[in-house]
Amino acid sequence: MQATPLAGIILAAGKGTRMKSDLAKGLHPVCGLPMVELVVRAMREAGVERPIVVIGHGGEAMKQALGEDCDYAWQREQLGTGHAALMAAEFLAGYDGPVLVAPGDAPLLTGAALKRLAGYHRKMQAECTLASVELDDPTGYGRIVRDKLGLLTRIVEQKDAYEGVREIKEINVSVYCFDARTLFRLLPTLGKNNSQGEYYLTDVLAAIVKEGSHALVEKFEEPETFLGVNDRWQLAEADKALRRRILRKHALSGVTIRDPDTVMIGPDVSIGHDAIIEAGTTLGGKTEVGPGCRVGPYTIVDDSVLGRNCLVYMSRLSEARLGDEVKVGPFANLRPGCVLENRVKVGNFVEVKNSTIGEGAAASHLAYLGDTSVGPGTNVGAGTITCNYDGFAKHRTEIGANAFIGSNSTLVAPITIGDGALIAAGSVITRDVPADALGLGRAKQEVKENWAAQWRKRRKP
Repeated sequence: MQATPLAGIILAAGKGTRMKSDLAKGLHPVCGLPMVELVVRAMREAGVERPIVVIGHGGEAMKQALGEDCDYAWQREQLGTGHAALMAAEFLAGYDGPVLVAPGDAPLLTGAALKRLAGYHRKMQAECTLASVELDDPTGYGRIVRDKLGLLTRIVEQKDAYEGVREIKEINVSVYCFDARTLFRLLPTLGKNNSQGEYYLTDVLAAIVKEGSHALVEKFEEPETFLGVNDRWQLAEADKALRRRILRKHALSGVTIRDPDTVMIGPDVSIGHDAIIEAGTTLGGKTEVGPGCRVGPYTIVDDSVLGRNCLVYMSRLSEARLGDEVKVGPFANLRPGCVLENRVKVGNFVEVKNSTIGEGAAASHLAYLGDTSVGPGTNVGAGTITCNYDGFAKHRTEIGANAFIGSNSTLVAPITIGDGALIAAGSVITRDVPADALGLGRAKQEVKENWAAQWRKRRKP
């Protein structure tokens, strides 16, 4: 028999006062992704097809960040977690299966943990199952209070905790699996008889116990998985923890990480085996690094694709595509729209933007190539500049195969340099140069014999 589909609610309406930010708390990034997006991903991995995100402060920005694959319930007044969950009721009208509820500020939450919680809930046919962990210092968290048989009786929040309860180390991590009918039947009955004057979701558990049913607890051994973020220091700790998790996954897949304390790799980055990631390197977005590549040190790569056995060091790449055995750096800047085919070399202080460089071509030093096509085997000399902008519009430069662009050349676009053409060093080229022709555009040199000696003689006091 096929299991009932799994629903999910993410509570992300809070302002996050302790973050001291104009940005909604759930939108603060951890390893390059908004916290709430990481929770959405965990929900999907657990089997929730379309999570319901409860939004409030910064809600429109959150909708824009998460896109159309979620449903959104507005919590206009911040009246607590129970009230927030109630806002999702309209999306689950008539649904009678299990529903996961999780906070939007738990970026380390995993699909595996949520799947385990939902699985235990289904197995036990519970009204509610909550996740718990034990902490050496449980200050600030709601305590799990059990009876003599070990069954949950209630959860007491820190601000409402009395002596004896404060010593309990088992805490509620605010991740639940409810029977949907039970949840939405009891939510409207909640009171707000607590120090905050809010409707607590935990009071649903108390109501279940009061009715004579059992609210179950699934105890987890990895507190880090449920780490919540309430301030900037906890945000930094979460970022560090997720970064280590990502680095470990790549290392165990055959990638060498030279200095894990200084390397940052985003959740959507893929890296082939035998790649080496050097110190101080950041790989972000949907970057793909091929097998045998060496990236870094001190390199930033965003949303780029590197083929096999590339070398990229002390450089910046953004939305670039590299073939195999490409060498970039040091101090190169590849801006969006760059395609470097196999065995291309882009060297020190070279900037490339919206350009294609053909197989085996090289721009080894101090050049700018913008809106340019460079054919295979062409050499671009030091100091070459493509003048692609006339103050109103961008224009293209087309350079053929096996051409030679002499040092300190200025190519004024729009312009075409043919296959095998040679541009003399120091030229300013404003017209097309045919294949195998010489382009020369500089003032004629004059040599005046003995002029320097005479000048120095005239300058003597």
